[in-house]
Amino acid sequence: MPTRRNILAGLGAIALAPAARAASPMIFSQGGAAISGFDTVSYFADGGPLAGRADNALMWKGAVWRFASDANREAFEANPRAYAPQFGGYCAYAVAQGGLSTTDPNVWHIVKDKLYLIHSQSVDQAWMRDPQAYIERAEANWPEVLYG
Repeated sequence: MPTRRNILAGLGAIALAPAARAASPMIFSQGGAAISGFDTVSYFADGGPLAGRADNALMWKGAVWRFASDANREAFEANPRAYAPQFGGYCAYAVAQGGLSTTDPNVWHIVKDKLYLIHSQSVDQAWMRDPQAYIERAEANWPEVLYG
């Protein structure tokens, strides 16, 4: 079983300190797309996350969202808040710690119909100890962590 020290050591470049920069964007994006181009609606389907297509995208809250199908894009357009990841797609564990971090689109959880993205598998081990407590702490820190 990993210890707290091992998990913290495994966090590598994850920034858990409060953001010490100007306001960060509300939606985290990598490579010009939210969730690294993954289709956010697909996380809620039985098959899990799918890569979105660059030719099937839309802009929402200053980020490009890509979709694997027209149906998924239409579902998102009808109710983006139902599908967008919590905390703007930043790592939910990092936000709970008062910081911001990148996420791995393959490390995710749906809790009470909400999508949470996590930085890495090693960070996910810490998250899984008490997801509800981390969600509550992250909600208390959001969106203030954006403004450091």
